[in-house]
Amino acid sequence: MTKEELGNVILASEDQMYRTARSLLANDADCADAIQEAIVQSFAKLHTLKHDKYAKTWLIRILVNECYTIMRKEKKLTSLEVVPEQIAFERADYTDLYAAVSKLPKDMRIAVVLYYAEEFTVKEIAMIEDTTESAIKNRLFKARARLRVMLEEREVQTI
Repeated sequence: MTKEELGNVILASEDQMYRTARSLLANDADCADAIQEAIVQSFAKLHTLKHDKYAKTWLIRILVNECYTIMRKEKKLTSLEVVPEQIAFERADYTDLYAAVSKLPKDMRIAVVLYYAEEFTVKEIAMIEDTTESAIKNRLFKARARLRVMLEEREVQTI
């Protein structure tokens, strides 16, 4: 794959990259940083891409790794007691479903976002997350069950 072809893949994946970063990170500035660093890394490591058809999956994997790096840095700086309140405040304008998804553990959350919002296959998500397809299926199953419970509880509270 040439750098120009990679640039085209990046341009075609802009929205998807933002939504993926946003599913892991709490604010837009961190999302922009992660996306920018992922783009820089993808150009620097283009030689490691083995199959051109997996360029998008490879790019999203780099992005997810950058998001995890930012999350580790934030974890060192932010008290764990403050995070849930801050996230709830920042995302108060989103739907109940988005709020419920944001409360899932990060491994389930990324699987749900990549599968339902970004329409990756289970196989592609397994490649991105560097795990097995059965692990991804298990995460999706557990995530759906948790979301069902959270949304039903929320519905009962609003009645």
